[in-house]
Amino acid sequence: MFLSVTEDLVRRRAEHNDCEIFSLEEISLHQQEIEKLEHLDKWCRELKILYLQNNLIPKIENVGKLKKLEYLNVALNNIERIENLEGCEELKKLDLTANFIGELSSIEALKCNIHLKELFLVGNPCTEFEGYRQFVVATLHQLKCLDSKEIERSERIQALQNYPEVKQKIGEQEQAYLLKRAREKDEAQRRMQEREDKKQKQMESKLGFYSPQNKENHQAEGHREQETWRTVEDEDEEDRRFWEEPTPYTPESRLETHRYLEEKRRARENTRESKKREKPPRTLVTAEGKALNVNVPKLNFSLKDDEENNQLILDLAVYRHLDSSLLDVDVQPTYIRVLVKGKPFQLVLPEEVKPDSSSAKRSQTTGHLVVSMPKAKEVILTTQKVSTSIKHSDCNTLQKNARRSGQVEKLEVDPSKYSFPDVTKIIQEKERVGQGPVRLQPEKITRTEKSYVDFENNEEVPPLI
Repeated sequence: MFLSVTEDLVRRRAEHNDCEIFSLEEISLHQQEIEKLEHLDKWCRELKILYLQNNLIPKIENVGKLKKLEYLNVALNNIERIENLEGCEELKKLDLTANFIGELSSIEALKCNIHLKELFLVGNPCTEFEGYRQFVVATLHQLKCLDSKEIERSERIQALQNYPEVKQKIGEQEQAYLLKRAREKDEAQRRMQEREDKKQKQMESKLGFYSPQNKENHQAEGHREQETWRTVEDEDEEDRRFWEEPTPYTPESRLETHRYLEEKRRARENTRESKKREKPPRTLVTAEGKALNVNVPKLNFSLKDDEENNQLILDLAVYRHLDSSLLDVDVQPTYIRVLVKGKPFQLVLPEEVKPDSSSAKRSQTTGHLVVSMPKAKEVILTTQKVSTSIKHSDCNTLQKNARRSGQVEKLEVDPSKYSFPDVTKIIQEKERVGQGPVRLQPEKITRTEKSYVDFENNEEVPPLI
């Protein structure tokens, strides 16, 4: 079973292009454990940059229809030969770092890529061949840079002069390498077969131990625990032997290591799943119907009694960046239950509430979940009476203090009788002496005569008004 490029994987890696793959120009599929390269030449015809480094690709294939491809990165894979790139007409940069290319003569397939300027072959077995660089420089005339080093004109002239001799040496070294690779493949196949046989024997022994007949013979729990302990020890010993065994660095050993790690990972996942299944479900409501207080997500919370609005307010400190779709709120008359990513939080309420009138919202500053639950019992608050009693108590206190200090006590007008001051009784009314227009009175004239002796009354002069 090998992993290949899937449409779902390509769409997930095409988020920068609104998950559209037909117009995709650049995609990164590195570290995806891909073992076969396919479908990209049909789905992504507009690709210009393709990253496939650090996978398990053994062969370059299914990219010949990418006519606009300019940069291909397949470093850290299991590639042993350069091929199937003739159709990439616009290819300018090819990175084959740290692969297993031993057939150096396969670079002749790149002669058709006339726009190829940069080539990286560092970390491949072919770079250890004598005359490696001269052969590549003389074979690919269009190349400008090899292994991050610029190719000078004098270097190319010298490489072309020595090309026949260098080509013969490369051919001999290549044949020796291919024989070595054949032996490595046989050894890897033999080692893999031995490991498969050993696993088969272990499976048979386990099935034999857990068969119905043996279960009747080994009913004691001590035998089972001993067998489990022996199995764990065997796994540890196998793991130690696998990592300490000297193994050549080949495509087969790299693939074998990946399969071994994947097997261990799946075994751990299966163990976790079995433990989850064995774990009994948490009790939220007893058999008698009594709700229990439960806080599995271990979140801080506070329950406030808002008497003014006659409601209970629960403030649950959920994580600020937690998506609200992962919260499920259930308000019942006597308790509230909140599922946070499937983990229950349940709190028994001190009073009965109205579930239909309750509301839940997230705080925009802290992200906390705030649930408002109106109480089922209506309470009428007498705010005015309370304030009046407070005022009366304050008046009594003032009167006591005044008596102690010897001051005159002053009565305070009862505010319940007068809602506003009576301005008509602020100034007391006085009787008016004169009514109607102003007149000169004899009494005042007499007084004037007494006060001013030299005054002469001239009747022709009009009176002063």
